[in-house]
Amino acid sequence: MKAIPIALSVAALLAAQDHTTWADYGGAPDAAQYSALRQINRSNVSRLEVAWSYPTGDGNRYFFGPLVVDGVMYVLARNNSILALAAATGREIWVHAADPGTKIITDRGINYWESRDRSERRLLYCSNHCLRALDARTGQPILSFGNHGQVDLRQGLDRDPRTIKLVQSTTPGRVFEDLLILGSATNQGYGSAPGDIRVFDVRTGKLVWTFHTIPRPGEFGYDTWPKDAWKRVGGANAWSELSLDTRRGIVYVPTASAKYNFYGVDRPGADLFADCLLALDARTGKRLWHFQMVHHDIWDYDNPTAPKLLTVQHEGRSVDIVAQVSKQGFVWVFDRVTGAPLWPIEERAVPRSDMPGEQTWPTQPFPVKPPPFARQRFTAADLSPYLSAADRARFRDEILSARNEGMFTPPGRRNTVEMPGNNGGANWGGAAVDPARGRLFVVSKDLPAMLKLAPDPKADRELAPAERYYSGFGFMIASDGLSPIAPPWTSLTAYDLNEGTIRWKIPLGDVPELAAKGIRNTGSHFPKVGPVVTAGGLIFTGTRDRKVRAIDADTGHVLWEHELDAAMEGIPAVYEVDGREFVVFCAAAQAGLTAATQQPIHGAYVAFALPGRP
Repeated sequence: MKAIPIALSVAALLAAQDHTTWADYGGAPDAAQYSALRQINRSNVSRLEVAWSYPTGDGNRYFFGPLVVDGVMYVLARNNSILALAAATGREIWVHAADPGTKIITDRGINYWESRDRSERRLLYCSNHCLRALDARTGQPILSFGNHGQVDLRQGLDRDPRTIKLVQSTTPGRVFEDLLILGSATNQGYGSAPGDIRVFDVRTGKLVWTFHTIPRPGEFGYDTWPKDAWKRVGGANAWSELSLDTRRGIVYVPTASAKYNFYGVDRPGADLFADCLLALDARTGKRLWHFQMVHHDIWDYDNPTAPKLLTVQHEGRSVDIVAQVSKQGFVWVFDRVTGAPLWPIEERAVPRSDMPGEQTWPTQPFPVKPPPFARQRFTAADLSPYLSAADRARFRDEILSARNEGMFTPPGRRNTVEMPGNNGGANWGGAAVDPARGRLFVVSKDLPAMLKLAPDPKADRELAPAERYYSGFGFMIASDGLSPIAPPWTSLTAYDLNEGTIRWKIPLGDVPELAAKGIRNTGSHFPKVGPVVTAGGLIFTGTRDRKVRAIDADTGHVLWEHELDAAMEGIPAVYEVDGREFVVFCAAAQAGLTAATQQPIHGAYVAFALPGRP
């Protein structure tokens, strides 16, 4: 009798590897954002219709990535409650109300785990800096987990927990066997929490292993920091998405900058493992290999998107690779096992800082191939044709008077142009792959920033020199809320990673205010959207213009679009129930340019399917 549930669990694992289910954030442990379902395809996608809709119910913004297991969908709605819905109809099954006073929750997604015999099924999520577990069948808390149902994430970091103001990421971790692998989000300033990668037992909540991204004495990389930096410097964290090679037991971790973001006088050195792609043994935390994309980061150039696992044909052989896209607009491609780059990466000289005490690294790595997907310079010649005369004159003067020597221009006490910007390039959820064909698809935005360091007026003489400066930085925004750079502001780029080439590139979405004037193909503004690729030859994604779209994965042509009541952010989900394929979007974000003055959002989870029954 015991062989049956074991077989079911193995079947579920194989289904995840084959990308026919959606039980993990981003679809599968490898974060491919890919579905092997093909009932909806190029020939019939124009017939898609709304199958059901479930209102988020509170007027708030949501960008949650649903999970679907055994015909049950798990979502976030109604004041951050976790809900179970019938995935075929949207019927509500149960609601777990958020704890009173919840201020932070993993609102991009949660994790699902089941025991090998399927007798236990859990949802794992974080709120208010605590890791928690729910029974997936009832929504009830599992009080045997941790300390009466929770694990305080501020504990175990070798810092006074009372001084840690932020440690929980809003992105979920990854489940591997009976382990939950978690990154963290830290503050952006001095005194932030360290960015340790931690792994917890999904049954008990006990800590299993820790990887120190700011190394301790005797650990690899310790000599790339000042002595005992781990005691005071924070960050080098993984606030974004993780990826798993379940067959090899390797977790791929993209890390962020060390803190403080824009002035590193208190942390001279390359600062490993900030701004790295880390390959770790998922069972033990042992470092297998790493690559650092930015040495001594003072630009906030975090690695913001899940590493993508796929297989390519390279130099006459099949190679399992991991591809990391970045805020700078680069695509980094490595052999998944050895960490060897598929194409050369050059260390090139970059500008030096003129800030007192700042020791910028003399070179930065540049991948020779593939070509970048984002613009990496911003000059007066690149100003938008849609700027008013006053804005054009202002931005022209600002650019011409600023230090502007490329994307690694160090911030200083005069204005510094940063392009694509620390909120530009790719971001969370912003890439998807066809894992067998070697195709990569990236959503990116071009959003220049202006950096400037100035003394903190509240600083006293007892502070270290680094803490006497803060960054007066901001995105360069015109008086009408638009970016000053010429569109497209958002793009979708398709790569063939077998060859390291761009297949096509299109503007993604519109700005409603401009579209109403007949100005289209500008790309939407401030997107945080993720594409999903299907075996039906389609890319599904939404934008802030309240449109959801199906795009031909081979050509970039839009084959179908549908307008919703609210804008869309986050990653859609593709799944099948009783032989019928669905695509569901979380449409609960602000559209337009004046979000702060808009009315409450009429948000909903909206599922599409072909008419009738298959």
